[in-house]
Amino acid sequence: MKLIVGLGNPGKEYTLSRHNVGFMCVSLFAKEHRIALDRKKAHARFGEGEVEGVPVVLARPFTYMNRSGAAVKELIRKYDLKPEDLIVVHDDMDLPLGKIRIRVGGSSAGHKGINSIIAELGIEDFTRIRVGIGHPEVPEAERGEGSPEVIDYVLSGFSREEKPILDKVVKRVGAAIFSIITDGVTEAMNKYNGSVVE
Repeated sequence: MKLIVGLGNPGKEYTLSRHNVGFMCVSLFAKEHRIALDRKKAHARFGEGEVEGVPVVLARPFTYMNRSGAAVKELIRKYDLKPEDLIVVHDDMDLPLGKIRIRVGGSSAGHKGINSIIAELGIEDFTRIRVGIGHPEVPEAERGEGSPEVIDYVLSGFSREEKPILDKVVKRVGAAIFSIITDGVTEAMNKYNGSVVE
C-alpha cells in the first residue's frame, strides 16, 4: 500500500494559493482514478482505492501546513505503513513554476510541512514530489523562513498567465505519482526530474 499526501492549508481562502499546490495535485489524481476523498479522520480528508492493482490511500491533512506531520503520523499508524510507503507532494519556491523534482530523503529545506512530518516520524527517508511555484521578486537574503515577503507570496494565487502552466504541472505530477507506484521511484526520477512544463 502507498500513502500519498498532498500538503496545503485548509479553508476556502487558501484553496487556490501557491502553498496548496499539493492539495491540487492529490485532488486531481483522486478524480482521475475515481478515488473519493470522503473520509475524515486522523486530522485528514482521505480515501482508499487501487492504482494498477496497488492499494493506495490519498490524503489531504486538515491541520495547517506546519502541523501536517500529525495527520501523516496517524495515517501511517492506522494503515501500519513504513516510511518507504509514503509519498508527499508539496510546493517548492526553489524550483520555477513548471518544474517538478522527485527525491527520497534529505532535509526539509525550510518547508514547514516537511519539517513537521520529519519531526513527527523521526525520519527523513520518504519520497517527496517537489512542485515548483517560483519565488517572490525580492533579494534572496529576504526570502528567509517566516519573512513577510515569503508568507505573502506562498499564500497568494497564481496569475492568469501562470494558470495554464499550473494546470499542466498538476497533471504531470499525477503522471509522476502513477510512475512511482507502477515503475518505482528511480524510474520516475529518470523520467520526470529535470524537464519543465511551459
